[in-house]
Amino acid sequence: PPQVQPFLPQWLAQPKLVQKRIKDNLVPITDVPEIHPKLLKKLQMNGIESFFPVQAEVIPAILQSAAHGYLLGRGGYRPRDLCVSAPTGSGKTLAFVIPIVQVLLDRVVCQVRALVVLPTKELAQQVSKVFNIYTDGTGLKVVLITGQKPFAKEQEMLVQKKVTGYCSLADIIVATPGRLTDHINQTPGFSLTQLRFLIIDEADRMIDDMHQNCLNQIVRAAFQVENGSGSSLLFQRMRPGPLTAASSCNPQIPLQKLLFSATLTQDPEKLQQLDLFQPRLFTSVYSEKKPLGDGTETEQDADKKYTLPEELVQCYVPCDLNSKPLLLLHFMLTMKFTRVLCFTNSREASHRLFLLLQAFGGVTVAEFSSRLSPNERRRTMKEFEQGKIQLLISTDATARGIDIPEVNYVINYDAPQFIRTYIHRVGRTARAGKAGVAFSFVLRIQERRFLRMLRDAGIQDVKRNPVKGNSLKPLVQRYEEALSKLEKTVK
Repeated sequence: PPQVQPFLPQWLAQPKLVQKRIKDNLVPITDVPEIHPKLLKKLQMNGIESFFPVQAEVIPAILQSAAHGYLLGRGGYRPRDLCVSAPTGSGKTLAFVIPIVQVLLDRVVCQVRALVVLPTKELAQQVSKVFNIYTDGTGLKVVLITGQKPFAKEQEMLVQKKVTGYCSLADIIVATPGRLTDHINQTPGFSLTQLRFLIIDEADRMIDDMHQNCLNQIVRAAFQVENGSGSSLLFQRMRPGPLTAASSCNPQIPLQKLLFSATLTQDPEKLQQLDLFQPRLFTSVYSEKKPLGDGTETEQDADKKYTLPEELVQCYVPCDLNSKPLLLLHFMLTMKFTRVLCFTNSREASHRLFLLLQAFGGVTVAEFSSRLSPNERRRTMKEFEQGKIQLLISTDATARGIDIPEVNYVINYDAPQFIRTYIHRVGRTARAGKAGVAFSFVLRIQERRFLRMLRDAGIQDVKRNPVKGNSLKPLVQRYEEALSKLEKTVK
């Protein structure tokens, strides 16, 4: 039967396409017109001379939507929400940091005007670090709330009680959902009624992970009627509705949503929950159609859902369960791979593999999982960056979205079950236009399903890369000794 084509709203069906070849399409930062000289100087101090395609498109779009100051939309209209779908490592963070800092540069009173919500502590830390670089010396306050400090400590960072009432100590908040909801519900004087930008990064995961409730709470808090202080009634926010004489006499602070993700859902029903206003979609997740000789276009490319970094080489190794550890050792010791990020499907598997490699010896290995404290994770990351650790074994949750510099290889020790997991894992390498290789260990019984999953997502160029049994033989004896050593320790 013919497939039913999903009906896509126009903004999804006709997005603004962003160049996906990063290296060939860099835009000198001085060519992006509206950027404040202060920020241009900061960018140059940080060694940034040109923007990636996503940044060159999105930064001006956000700046334009706030061209008349952040209190008013353009011509009194409410600015449109933006969705940005671009591969891992294509520079999404800077694409919102720069314009938000610039729009808030001339604010007078400190109020929470920008809120960035991210699924993990690591991501939140990473984003707040970037905000701190660009707000340094501007007087804008960035506060990170991820539950790494005691709740009361975070409250002190957010609000201060004065004789006249509460005042905000944050202009920009970077937060994880759970902790943010706690503050919305339990911190006196914490107010989002002046919120101008709501940024949801890794948006697909935020919609999926039942963080929907968190998003609803943010929006509710943003449209709350403040009582007690008379001045705020002047800027009372109405939920968007028909423009009437009464609603137009108060200036409205618009609330604009900016969604970013490498795997932004195309599911209109899910996007519906986000209640977006006349959204615009910027995407580099598309395919250049190749004309055939007779001038007709091939259609099979048109439904590519995901893009992977341009410089990524993908391979898979058919194997059986028992040879997986040997394969990993073969890549590390015989092939001398360095800076390898290795993914397993569970914390237990990751820990077991870590112990096994330690027992075997010869490989500097560390594990990266939710068992570690934030400080241990930071230290591990640092040592990996410096090349002191050659192999980092991780679970999906921990590594998602993290920018780990200089990953040469990603190894899927356990083949991922879902295409999105695959995209995010292999996207830890080949970032920002650099080269990288991804290997997936696929059990022979999984092979057909694995290839179908990639094919359905429009990923064609995955090479089959069998490893001959002979090349594993020299490792077997030492491996068996390591196994028995491990069994003793476990007991």
